[in-house]
Amino acid sequence: MTKPIELVIFDCDGVLVDSEPIAVRVHHTLGAELGWPLTEDEIIERFVGRSSTSIGEQIAERLDRATADHWAERFDQLHAEQVDAGLAPVDGIIEALDAITLPTCVASSGSHAKLRHTLGRTGLHPRFEGRIHSATEVAHGKPAPDLFLHAAARMGVPPQACLVVEDSRYGVRAARAAGMRSVGYAGGITPAHWLAGPGTVVIDDMRALPALITEM
Repeated sequence: MTKPIELVIFDCDGVLVDSEPIAVRVHHTLGAELGWPLTEDEIIERFVGRSSTSIGEQIAERLDRATADHWAERFDQLHAEQVDAGLAPVDGIIEALDAITLPTCVASSGSHAKLRHTLGRTGLHPRFEGRIHSATEVAHGKPAPDLFLHAAARMGVPPQACLVVEDSRYGVRAARAAGMRSVGYAGGITPAHWLAGPGTVVIDDMRALPALITEM
């Protein structure tokens, strides 16, 4: 018998805040400037859902470590500027959060500083304060299960009673590796077929999430 859901674990970028298009634009600009021109589709495939450490390793392998470090510094600066210029919550997420009665937390590939900035800019930080977990706290980022297992342990809930809400292929793979069910949000930049797989239900409207949780 399937264990009832006791905890909903939210990714941040692309799930709570509509920041993925910003990140893709910034990486596209930096790639052209620093010697690794990438299409937006390539950026989505390679970078979206990955930790800054993982992205930096890819850049260093393709270029060199100094360039990767410079890319990361410039990314943080440009991303922060564009977030301040106009970052919004993901469409429908406020209504979904208002309707969800189960405990929730955040588990994101972003750093705590970035999470404070993006969640704060959109007014969502108070909803999750004290329950925000970053890939900087674990040895391996997504698609490894470490971050989701860490969040579940901190929240005192067994993995099989957790539901992960993700928008990246690496995120849903991490949820499966952790033994958790997941919802893949395809209303953003990630194609739905990248999210589909065992234990994952794909939606394109966050307003459908509360009712779906009660059925899983």
